[in-house]
Amino acid sequence: MPDYTPHTDAEIDMMLGFLGLDSVEELFAAIPAALQVSGGLDLPQGIPEPDVAYAMESLAKLNTGGASSMVCFAGAGAYDHEIPPVVRALGGRSEFVTAYTPYQPEVAQGVLQAIFEYQTLVARLAGLPVANASLYDGSASVVEAINLAVSASRRAVVHLSAGVHPHWRSVVKTYARGTGHTIVDVPLVNGVSNFDAVAGGEAPGVVVVGYPTYLGTFEDLGDVRRHCDETGALMVVAADPIMASILKTPGSQGADVVVGEGQSLGTPLSYGGPYLGLFACTLEQVRRLPGRLVGETLDIEGRRAYVTTLRAREQDIRREKATSNVCSNQTLMAVVAAIQLGWLGTHGLAQVATRCVTATRYLSDQVTAIDGVTPLLPGVPVARDVAVTTPLDASVVLDRLADEGFLGGLALSSLTDEGDGSVDASVRDRTILMSATERRTRTEIDALAAALTKVVSR
Repeated sequence: MPDYTPHTDAEIDMMLGFLGLDSVEELFAAIPAALQVSGGLDLPQGIPEPDVAYAMESLAKLNTGGASSMVCFAGAGAYDHEIPPVVRALGGRSEFVTAYTPYQPEVAQGVLQAIFEYQTLVARLAGLPVANASLYDGSASVVEAINLAVSASRRAVVHLSAGVHPHWRSVVKTYARGTGHTIVDVPLVNGVSNFDAVAGGEAPGVVVVGYPTYLGTFEDLGDVRRHCDETGALMVVAADPIMASILKTPGSQGADVVVGEGQSLGTPLSYGGPYLGLFACTLEQVRRLPGRLVGETLDIEGRRAYVTTLRAREQDIRREKATSNVCSNQTLMAVVAAIQLGWLGTHGLAQVATRCVTATRYLSDQVTAIDGVTPLLPGVPVARDVAVTTPLDASVVLDRLADEGFLGGLALSSLTDEGDGSVDASVRDRTILMSATERRTRTEIDALAAALTKVVSR
């Protein structure tokens, strides 16, 4: 097959002539010889497209199929929710799928209005007055919230609760190596952040908690607010948008910034992405808001119009003065989230959340009735994730459940390499984090319990 050549000989000659050069080699002559590739790359010859497709299909068949072919009880931040056909139909329209950055409002009113509606819905869920046009995912939102709070408080110490998703905490710590922020881990005691364990140190500029925690437990945000007031820190809450429909909003309980993962709002599991970062804050912090913000105004003829607003150009061209390095957003996933929220409405979203809580409670009751299976946190209320400890290594149990046709959850030890000090290592290796969304039926939960009984009794 012929090599792919992006430029014709005539185009190359035109370029060289414009540059005053005689050859392509002369174009790259300034690169030291030691850095140049000598000879061609050692790559195999290309193969026909049908053969490539066959090879990829063969590799794909090695997968067990995931949530599409097994009953999914995995959660921990990414959930198997029902996505109504109307959401897929509208979100898949070419106007949204092929749309890019709405730099020119005169030709992008539809996308800008959709983003504005998304911002309004996220702000209502958070209980705060302003939300941005989205970030890349939940972990990016936490990092940006910390950057905002450190900038506002002028203090680089971060009290990071172990109740925040372990993957998000890992991303925070990775970024902190570059920003110089000091991350202080706040352990959990019975599923609640223990701020007494970090008392006496340097005062934090920001406190970050999960709501609910990744273990499904509930923080008392009033206590968190008091801790922030005592230390002069800003309060950042990593909230679940589904649970926000039946809980008091974090904003109403004193949060300065609310972030979260928006995958639950119309985005399929998709092997882990692309997902959607939620971000809302108080008006006092709007000038530090990362990414984009769409505002509503009037055009020169007095008609309602939408534009990007409060865009700090430092984010693009004066990076040393930027409060954020995020210049884009997840427009398609944000639009899909707005469609999902609009379709469900206030009562529909609350019904989804209630069914998740009810199903997870029933799941917990059924699996902990099995000999040798116990709740990690006995007697502690949980939302839509529950941690259970089994007599076997969690990875063994999950592999056996997969053979029975179930995605049984996630091994707690697989969520983080370092642990968080809140769970003893020997127990952590035998603990599974499980979840049941509104899609899970009583019959499916009973079947999982039967399979788990079989698995742990081997």
